[in-house]
Amino acid sequence: MKHFDEYRDPQLVRRLVEEVGKKATRRWTIMEICGGQTHSIMRNGIDQLLEEAVELVHGPGCPVCVTPLETIDHALAIAMAEGVIFTTFGDMLRVPGSGGDLFSARSRGADVRMVYSPLEALRIARENPLREVVFFAVGFETTVPANAMSVWQAAREGIRNFSILCSQVMVPPAMRMILSSPDNRVQGFLAAGHVCAITGYEEYEPLCREFHVPIVPTGFEPVDLLSGILKTVEMLEEGRAGIENRYGRVVAKGGNPHAREAVERVFEVTDREWRGIGMILGSGLVLRQDFRRFDASGRFGINLIHTVESPLCRSGQVLQGYLKPDACQAFGRECTPQHPLGATMVSSEGACAAYYRYHRNPFLQ
Repeated sequence: MKHFDEYRDPQLVRRLVEEVGKKATRRWTIMEICGGQTHSIMRNGIDQLLEEAVELVHGPGCPVCVTPLETIDHALAIAMAEGVIFTTFGDMLRVPGSGGDLFSARSRGADVRMVYSPLEALRIARENPLREVVFFAVGFETTVPANAMSVWQAAREGIRNFSILCSQVMVPPAMRMILSSPDNRVQGFLAAGHVCAITGYEEYEPLCREFHVPIVPTGFEPVDLLSGILKTVEMLEEGRAGIENRYGRVVAKGGNPHAREAVERVFEVTDREWRGIGMILGSGLVLRQDFRRFDASGRFGINLIHTVESPLCRSGQVLQGYLKPDACQAFGRECTPQHPLGATMVSSEGACAAYYRYHRNPFLQ
């Protein structure tokens, strides 16, 4: 299987692990931003193979995990409204809000449908002209182009019964927030390859200069990740900051110009609240004025919803790399995938779910 087996080669993995061990003269702290990378690291035991040379900490790159509780409650309120077809990706269905999740809303009579693309939601709107169809637009830079195209196409066709509930966030401002913290321990980053495939990596360069850190875009297979870790360790040992692209088969410096153009046409930058973290300036996207009529929040006139997080959940600290999931007192006890206290346990990309699934859990030993 070309582009799979070659990046899962056990012999190459062993050589890369040995090389990291030889290069590291101290134990470095490296953050992988993406939740997909976190799961690959856990699944393949990379954190354990490198534990003497590198501490891998897990960043806020799980879009489901950082979607504010208030936004989930907005989604529930819209889904329960009369005449609404509420559409979403599958990983949002079980994310708990204050009063249940979208699965439970469906059991109470809401028409909640899982889709694989916002363009599928747009098709549902065409087929149901007498009903309001809402798509829950959650994600990082990777999902924004398709969301932009769905809104642009709806405007082009004059479709009036389609809107999006937008919770789009961007990676570089979150990295800036982490690096700016007085408690920051992160010394280098593995950047998410699929995000960089859209945006490129030029916008990371100011972070490298300002905070003197190495940032290495990489992929998701064991060889990809270990190659990225090795390069990050080499740069740290040399005291060198900057970008080194280790995912060249997918990522170009300028990203995908067509996708970037679509995003810039439909969205503009705004401040955004992140679940468990708080407000991050310039970290979100909102529909431009010309497309604001497709904003579900405005269309449904949602009032401020008072939300309360579980006092036991420490996912905010996990998302910023301050805490490993298994160090949370509720992990594996009050908080499990079947009964999650926070989105980091329920999400398919959440760090807590990864630790639970791949047995980084003292209660499962």
